[in-house]
Amino acid sequence: MRAALAAVLFISLLAQAAPARSQDAPLNSSQSSPSHTAASDKDRVDASEVAQFLLGGALGLGLHESGHVIAGAALGANPGVKGIRYGFIPFFAITHDPVSPAREYTISSAGFWVQSMTSEWLLTRRPALRDERAPMAKGVLAFDVLASAVYGVAGLAHIGPPERDTRSMAAALRVNEAWVGAAVMAPAIFDTWRYVRPDAKFPRWASRVSKAALVLLVIRAAQ
Repeated sequence: MRAALAAVLFISLLAQAAPARSQDAPLNSSQSSPSHTAASDKDRVDASEVAQFLLGGALGLGLHESGHVIAGAALGANPGVKGIRYGFIPFFAITHDPVSPAREYTISSAGFWVQSMTSEWLLTRRPALRDERAPMAKGVLAFDVLASAVYGVAGLAHIGPPERDTRSMAAALRVNEAWVGAAVMAPAIFDTWRYVRPDAKFPRWASRVSKAALVLLVIRAAQ
């Protein structure tokens, strides 16, 4: 699943990897003024920015997986790594010893908790991120949004490898995985909305509530 996520990472938000272009660009090069030419050069996405965007996505993946490892280690679950395969796609999964439902939920959802913190930090500190030339930050945000969306779809449709996070979270909560899929997808929807419309208040607070809910569900797992 993470390999499929990496495959679409380049496409998502790539159009936003540079600031929005002016809508009154000249019709042809003969009409271009030096200021128009300078603006065009500034808005062009070069290979360096693409590389930084992808590096940001890789950083997002590393932070997500680090969340599982740190939570597993903190709860004495001996986290490890094992190779997995979904169809023809090989990848890896973070493993840990059997634990109580509350600890299982914490470890399985820790990757999303880290995503929530990083995306919230980015969108709060830099609400106009869409208009900035910040490819690495946009790459991190793109991963956070895509990971939540992909896992959300997997949870709603009950698809993906058995090791998927939403399945483990649902087992710990003793609920249908579709509910977990919806809960995981909500931050992706609201954060995308915030990215496009930074002045809108509803998605800002809806995003924060949905992220807090993912953490507070540990109370349900402990019951």
